[in-house]
Amino acid sequence: MEWKPEGVGKTRAPATGVTDSPFVVKGRPAEVLAPAPARSGDRPSPFPIFGSNEIATTPRSRAHRGSEPRRPEWLRIRLDTGRGFHQVRKLIDGMNLNTVCQEARCPNIYECWSDRTATFMILGDTCTRHCTFCAVRRAKAGQPLDPGEPRNVAEAIRHLDLAHAVITSVNRDELADGGATHFAETIREARRLNPDCRIEVLIPDFCGDASALATVLAAEPDVLNHNTETVERLYPQVRPDAEYRQSLELLARAAVEKPRREQSARRLLTKSGLMLGLGETRPELLTTLRDLRDVDVDIITMGQYLSPTKKHLGVEKYYRPDEFEDLRREALAMGFRFAESGPLVRSSYHARRHADGADG
Repeated sequence: MEWKPEGVGKTRAPATGVTDSPFVVKGRPAEVLAPAPARSGDRPSPFPIFGSNEIATTPRSRAHRGSEPRRPEWLRIRLDTGRGFHQVRKLIDGMNLNTVCQEARCPNIYECWSDRTATFMILGDTCTRHCTFCAVRRAKAGQPLDPGEPRNVAEAIRHLDLAHAVITSVNRDELADGGATHFAETIREARRLNPDCRIEVLIPDFCGDASALATVLAAEPDVLNHNTETVERLYPQVRPDAEYRQSLELLARAAVEKPRREQSARRLLTKSGLMLGLGETRPELLTTLRDLRDVDVDIITMGQYLSPTKKHLGVEKYYRPDEFEDLRREALAMGFRFAESGPLVRSSYHARRHADGADG
């Protein structure tokens, strides 16, 4: 399949008027913000590096942070730290593994771990990017790769008796292949010990390196997920080291693999996710959804952005459950095979259900 991004990135007229809602954070509405300037290769990072290797988290000021409303009732989380939760924590600690559940401060960790499920994070726990929404620690370079990690992940999947496992990672831009070979080794080892388990990988963009993506695809994951995260206009503020079109290109390249895998015992599904509440407009969201369908993404997830600390980007809007449901219907009407949209939805949350729905 040749990628023909018809309509990708087209400028659409901004919405007029702003709904006065108690769940819209005080501040300049996104509909009247000027478009962000395009990034250039020599554009300095807005995030300074302080001492040794540590990268500071100093996102652009949000003057209204102090006036943000309390989280609405539909974002209240039930804490369940029962036996299942402690079993997963003991397993993760004992095998020296990382999970995105912990590192990204996922609000669903109590539910998932109590259900004996986890999303494994490989390539260490230190990221080389400056994303302003993310709580994962960051530095100019990560730790040396652990050669035992692929086997440990595979053993954890077997111990938990998972039918669907999700493997993700930090960005490791200082590595020659961005960690793609380690990803492939982890997929193969996980499948060797767990032949009936469906393997989903949530990968970084590998700085646009097509050969790195090919390395991961050659290991034949069942689901290839790469999160777009937000709309194109907000990339300089939200993902300053990434490019919107580069993410689309990665997903398009992955889709080229689908016809070959149709003849395989393991079909390939592609997937992406969006965070809502960063200042995007509805027209921008719909444009992004169309862009993702143009590159044949099968599964889309949409969830509410929750600022992990006061150092990170603030919430511009809390979307209501009925707004999420409306966007889910819009996505299905565009042709996505499965769409999950809700306040606490995350890319790896209910991942088995996503793949089952897309296969159905």
